[in-house]
Amino acid sequence: MTTTTLLAPTRPKVALLAAATAVGSIGLAAGGIAGPLLAVDLTGDPATAGLPVGVHVAGSAAGAVLVSRASARIGRPAGLALGYVLGALGAVVVVAAAAGAGLGLLLVGSALFGVGNAPVFLARYAAAEAAGPANRGRALGIVLFAVAAGAVAGPNLLAGSERLASALGLPPLTGLYLIAVAAFLAAAGALLPSSATGRTPPRSRGTGARVPWRAVALLAVTNLVMVGVMAVAPVHLVAHGHGPAWVGGIVSVHALCMFAPSLVSGPLLDRTGPAVATLLAAALLAAAGVVGALGPDDAIVLLVSLGLLGLGWNAGVLAGSALLTADVPPRDRLRAEGLGEVAMGLAAGGGAPIAGLVVASGGFTALVAGVAIVVLVVAVPVAVTLTRRFGEPS
Repeated sequence: MTTTTLLAPTRPKVALLAAATAVGSIGLAAGGIAGPLLAVDLTGDPATAGLPVGVHVAGSAAGAVLVSRASARIGRPAGLALGYVLGALGAVVVVAAAAGAGLGLLLVGSALFGVGNAPVFLARYAAAEAAGPANRGRALGIVLFAVAAGAVAGPNLLAGSERLASALGLPPLTGLYLIAVAAFLAAAGALLPSSATGRTPPRSRGTGARVPWRAVALLAVTNLVMVGVMAVAPVHLVAHGHGPAWVGGIVSVHALCMFAPSLVSGPLLDRTGPAVATLLAAALLAAAGVVGALGPDDAIVLLVSLGLLGLGWNAGVLAGSALLTADVPPRDRLRAEGLGEVAMGLAAGGGAPIAGLVVASGGFTALVAGVAIVVLVVAVPVAVTLTRRFGEPS
């Protein structure tokens, strides 16, 4: 049997996690699309558009810690299911706010809704642990690829969901949240039958708990540069005369490159190890910066640049996730996973405003060139310190 073939007992576990992730990720679109529009609709002030997104990101970070701690007590499947249930409750609160309760309740619901993001992305660690060291990358890739299903399907449900909400006498913009309620609850229902298995050993306490800083740094910088560039890229494209069709197409190619290669890059990670994957991520992300700097106003050049950015994000997240799982004992993994997700969330939260300041002072060229430098400064030292194929604890 080759190392890239999942052992028979692990296949149902990984398949279940992938299916639940695919369904749950359908609900992600509501926070990014409908939330800002609802805030403006309720207040009439465009300045409030960013508030739901901000509290949504904060809720996601808090949800990563909550789900990780709950998983240590009640098992991974039940912990992930709890996150989905809380996210569904948040969607219900948002619908109530949109029906007339106001901005305050909308923000509360958005924060709670953000908790539903956590199990979508934490599921990859559960799959990696279920698959074991030899097939860790393959399992990570399968679950990360599943996120693409919802990421693509969710936004395309906007028109149909608005008709559903209107038929129920609710504001049309709440339609995506109604879809999210169904998606989150369906994902939780799929996970609960297996909640009696996979209990994690109690977490170590005191100074003995290990923190996988290399993995955390790699995950954080990968998300930082991706979110930073993508926060300003659409605005930059529009400002230089590119229409909605070009902007939408370029963003779609970027999103496709983030997730679609996972079925190939996961097994590749198993064969080559995290050092090679980390260097590949650094090369791709740096190349994205160099290419973007060569033609910051050309749509074709930016299409290539943002495609490379998506591929680099994919390699970096897979390598960082595998390192995080491998570099700590099982009793500390849930804590480490929560820390990794919080680091990614904080990087995402800081990446957008930092990118805006860089573009305001030095233009888009300065931003993409800076991305290449930041990635090389962090990723290359991480790669060269990986003296073993995986840092499996003894």
